[in-house]
Amino acid sequence: MSLEEHANVPTVQLLSPEGEYGVPKQFAEYAQFIEQLTEADFLKFYRDMSRMRRFDAEATALQRQGQLGLWIPAIGQEAAQIGSGYAVGNNDHIFPSYREHGVAITHGIDLLSILKMLRGVNHGGWNPDETRFHLYAIVLGTQVVHATGYAMGVAFDGNVATGNPEQDQAVITYLGDGATAEGEVSESLLFAAINNSPLVFFIQNNQWAISSRTSAQTRVPLYQRGAGFGVPGIRIDGNDVLAAYAVTKKHMDDARNGAGPALIEALTYRIGAHTTSDDPTKYRDQAEVDYWAARDPLIRLERFLRRQGIGQDFFDECAQAGELLSTEIREQIFSMPNPPIENMFKYVYSESHPLIEEQLAWLEQYEAGFEGGH
Repeated sequence: MSLEEHANVPTVQLLSPEGEYGVPKQFAEYAQFIEQLTEADFLKFYRDMSRMRRFDAEATALQRQGQLGLWIPAIGQEAAQIGSGYAVGNNDHIFPSYREHGVAITHGIDLLSILKMLRGVNHGGWNPDETRFHLYAIVLGTQVVHATGYAMGVAFDGNVATGNPEQDQAVITYLGDGATAEGEVSESLLFAAINNSPLVFFIQNNQWAISSRTSAQTRVPLYQRGAGFGVPGIRIDGNDVLAAYAVTKKHMDDARNGAGPALIEALTYRIGAHTTSDDPTKYRDQAEVDYWAARDPLIRLERFLRRQGIGQDFFDECAQAGELLSTEIREQIFSMPNPPIENMFKYVYSESHPLIEEQLAWLEQYEAGFEGGH
């Protein structure tokens, strides 16, 4: 669907597709969060959106060359992820799905760790206790349950609304429009509401759940999905990085201060495929893709920055950084050794188990039967 078809739904947009900044009167409460940003913040947003786009393109190429088992592109969703990611506080925790490469960038995750997971080398490789960015959840909707439980624990521990910024916490979980049809998402909304948990549900509505349109999954806008459970919602223009930042910042602050859960629907568009195993030309028109490509979130922010007097040198610098990132990723992936086969058995249980040991012994004997031992 086009933006015009969504025009009857109240939507927070602070940056127009032409890059003009403005705050509609009904959304004035969000302006204060933009006023606190500096030019350096705006440049950081663009730099990381550009980095996310280049990382995505390089990962897709690596998968096509057989270096990754699968890739999950997020082209078109950079504004929603970078804006919301930078709105998360220093003590807050993030529970992603499997497409949040941009949010990972905002929390210092080594991008190579994500590629290793899609290569089958590890299960993520970063420590959520250190990064507060939890591991990717491949099974649809499970991260929402984990986030709800974590947020309930934060409330039970009394780490909400104490007034101490070093103690108070909030939780954010990311999910797609398709995941909203999962039963555990409804259960999570209910548990979050009745326990007044400090949790923000951030839905990236990219309008396609693999080959199913959002309109085939819901009769009401997704921002209203939580209302029946007691979770208020709001829709934002998901291609507007400033709206993503301001609205997420407000509701994370509110949750941390005891206001309970909230739901944000970021209306965006998945320009690429669902994954590299998907062919979107089988189920959607090119004209629709072209419509949304013309509303590219990177181009929108670039127009805004140029209006602020940012020169070509900055954009050239971002392009060069992308080239360097691409080279580094390719070199590291192509030189990456296969991990020892025993690694897949190491962390099944915290203590050794005879059945696991038996399976490892069988595999080692099987591998030894090949010429060269592998």
